[in-house]
Order: sequence, then C-alpha cells, then structure tokens
Amino acid sequence: MALATRSLVADLEANISSVLLGKPEVVRMCVVAFLAGEHVLLEDVPGVGKTLLGKALARSVNGLFGRLQFTPDLLPSDIVGSSIFNTKTSEFVFSRGPVFANIVLADEINRTTPRTQSALLEAMSEGQVSVDGQTYMLPRPFMVIATQNPFEFHGTYPLPENQLDRFLFCLKVGYPNRNDELRVLSSHRSGEPVDLLTPVIDCDQAMSLQEAARQIAIEESVQHYLLDIIGATRKCEELHVGASTRAAICLCRAAQSLAMVEGRDFVVPDDVKRLAVPVLAHRVISKAYLQAGYRDAATDLIQRLVDQTRAP
Repeated sequence: MALATRSLVADLEANISSVLLGKPEVVRMCVVAFLAGEHVLLEDVPGVGKTLLGKALARSVNGLFGRLQFTPDLLPSDIVGSSIFNTKTSEFVFSRGPVFANIVLADEINRTTPRTQSALLEAMSEGQVSVDGQTYMLPRPFMVIATQNPFEFHGTYPLPENQLDRFLFCLKVGYPNRNDELRVLSSHRSGEPVDLLTPVIDCDQAMSLQEAARQIAIEESVQHYLLDIIGATRKCEELHVGASTRAAICLCRAAQSLAMVEGRDFVVPDDVKRLAVPVLAHRVISKAYLQAGYRDAATDLIQRLVDQTRAP
C-alpha cells in the first residue's frame, strides 16, 4: 500500500477520534464502512455521540452533511424531495431533499413508518432516488449513518429485514469511561469541538480511497474461511434465517477495508473473525428472538459459530 494512502486513512481516523473521545473501535468501524462504500446503524441510548460521529465524518472529508430527524409524520418526499410547480415557467421543478448529501444522518430511524423508512432503500442500494419517473444520482461518496434507541419501544417501528440488510454494521457506541468523559467535559467548555474540525481529505480523495480498498488482496483460503462462517449460519438450528450472499459480499468488503485501515495490502483471517459479529448479527434471525424477544441471541450465536470455525 502506498505511503500516501496509508497516511490519508490514518489522518481521517485521527481527525474523527479527536472529537469522539474514548471510542476508537467505533470510529475505526465507521471508517471501515466508509471506505467500503457502505452504511452504518448505531444502536444506543441518546447522548452518547451518534450525531457527533456523523458530523465529524462529514467535516473530515469536506462533504455535505444532511440530517433527517425521523418522526411518525415524516413522509418519503421529506427525505428524497418532490416536484414543485413553478408558476413562472409553468413547469415542475424537482426540489432535492436532505438525502442529497455525502453523509446523511438518519436520526431515530425506527420512529417513522416502514413506508417512509423504505424511501432510503434505493438511495442506500443504488446511490440514486427516483421521483415521478425521473432518476436523480446522489453525491459521491454517499453514506447513511442511522441511529435508533433499542430500549424504547413506544412509538417505534422495527426496521424490516430488507432495510437492516443494507447496513454494513450494527454498532453499539456505549458510555465512555470516567477519564474519557472528563476529557469530554473539558473539550466542551467553549463550544462544540466538531464545529472547529477541519477537513483532512476531500471527496475526490475519498472516492480514490474507496477504490483502493476494493483492490486489497484476499486469498482464496481466506474466502473459503469467510464462506465457512456464512455456511455455518445457514446450518445452525438456533437460527431461523441465516446469512445471505449479500452478507458474504459485505463481510468480504469490510475485511478489505479493515486491512487497508491497518496498513496492509492483504486480508488475514483475523479480519474476518473480528468483523463477523458486527456484519452478520443484525442480518440473521434467531429462534430465541422470535420466541422470547431476546435481542442479543444472534450476537452470541455468531460469535460461537466463529469460534467453532477453523481458520486457515
């Protein structure tokens, strides 16, 4: 890997970490998702830095930041935009919605109806939106960082499986430790540190980094190891639905991006092992969840299957 590429990736990660204190693993996983050209779902209570992470990433790549506050009365047109009649020209003009940004924060995505949630599907899958028979391309790079509070169920709508499948990772941010929280208090005395954040790369460089991540080598033996894990989820009697082919592709891309972040030109089995849970756990459905609503059952099962699968 070229030294310049390695330096840009390190600068991007360090820039975000300078404002999201005490969460190096969350920052790294978000950088991995960004380099893979994928999206992230952050599951946690309010006030732990989910919005801050999205803003920091957008500022670090000098990109447009769009925020969508999901509410029960939000409409699909509030996300993608709508055609407005121009009385001067007697023509309909498309007014772009907040989704036309490089980094889109979909805050509390489970607080709106599935119909409105699905308005993001085409954007996340194809990098475009279709309105009134016309297709509009979204800015590149494009990434959705969605948030939801898993502990509050009043007035929420669970994300459908096809929507969950569009997120590369489902991550928990968690509370910082005492020392890091003390640093947070000190850094916020004179305002929001993220407002002073300066870009370290531009969007063209970001696209180049994403292309470079796709070129990271992954040997056939590592691919077989990855598919062994995927296959194990399909054979597991405790899982109602196993991992799909899209999940296998996403795990492969995530492993390539992680190798790049760590300064390697090749994927190692430990990359796959480290990423299996955040990539796969939200994509499978455990029987324990169907029967008793045990949310962490899939996480426990995926980790057990990874531990049981022989690495090359």
